[in-house]
Amino acid sequence: MSFYRPAEIGMPLSEVDTPALILDLGAFERNLDRMDASLAGKQIKIRPHAKSHKCPEIALAQMKRGAVGVCCQKVSEAEALVAGGVPDVLIANEVVGAAKVKRLAALAKRARVAACADDAGNIAALDGAARAAGVKLDVLVEVNVGANRCGVEPGEPVVKLAQAIASSKNLRFAGLQAYQGAAQHLRKVEERRAAIENACASVRKTTDLLAKAGIACEKVTGAGTGTYLFEAASGIYHELQAGSYIFMDADYAKNDWTESGIPRFEHSLFVWATVMSKPSAAHAVVDAGLKASSVDSGMPRVAEVEGAEYTKASDEHGVLKLDSRARLALGDKLKLIPGHCDPTVNLYDHYVCVRDGRVEALWPISARGAVL
Repeated sequence: MSFYRPAEIGMPLSEVDTPALILDLGAFERNLDRMDASLAGKQIKIRPHAKSHKCPEIALAQMKRGAVGVCCQKVSEAEALVAGGVPDVLIANEVVGAAKVKRLAALAKRARVAACADDAGNIAALDGAARAAGVKLDVLVEVNVGANRCGVEPGEPVVKLAQAIASSKNLRFAGLQAYQGAAQHLRKVEERRAAIENACASVRKTTDLLAKAGIACEKVTGAGTGTYLFEAASGIYHELQAGSYIFMDADYAKNDWTESGIPRFEHSLFVWATVMSKPSAAHAVVDAGLKASSVDSGMPRVAEVEGAEYTKASDEHGVLKLDSRARLALGDKLKLIPGHCDPTVNLYDHYVCVRDGRVEALWPISARGAVL
């Protein structure tokens, strides 16, 4: 059975069928340039989070520009990235359950992979799986630095787990995972800065205790698009896990970036939609609803059309509120800026990569739907 493709290489954007996930290559590449420029001269590396894009082509483009590797959240995402040629993947999360742990150890034969742990029982399971696979597996201890999600509390609890990893014959203590996710969308710069200062204090306390225990901590990794320059300036972090900077969704755009030093990245990711109904001058309906764009962080924003606001989403419909400035007719196509890029990407098979109004490439979203 052959599947319909909404776009072909060389096709004008105007002819691309909808809904489709559009990547503006010019804006995307300028975002990569801005990240590089913002880190110039700093003794720190970037390990972008691939859960934002789930695409080996993008991961390899980031590594070509100097990224040490990428992060992901699941074994299945790591498998898809490694299959696509990515040689270094950190699963910035816990891997729990016999089947997943076995797959992780098997993957370590094909690429450099690492995972996080916050429990001694899980460390024992990782050690057993690594022994069975005949590999030495890198494991980081995840520290709760304020997000109150996974991770053990800073200080002695981390030291105990690091000792458990270091004493395991088939594991190597590879450092600390210290991501303050709750800080990324605090709107005010000073709120984000204060949250990262607290996180850094927790990490510093922990690395001091590790040193006293004679345990070398070669790496502290974390940070996100909303705060990464604060972690970079701390002198504590070695790797930065910012991911959304390549796309810049509508929710990140709500942050205040004034005096943060963080560049204003461009929107490069769009949902391409068609006006499917125009019942009145005050409202229109597009063919991009809940199955085309995530709304967990708010409704999409309408790009490049004045006077149009996306106000409601159902399965296959998106309702636009129009004022007198809006000039939309039945069949018109428009760009929507997703509220949250990560889950929106998961809804599509490919990026339709566009440059100067024409399709240049189709990049598969290989880790899409990777739920295990």
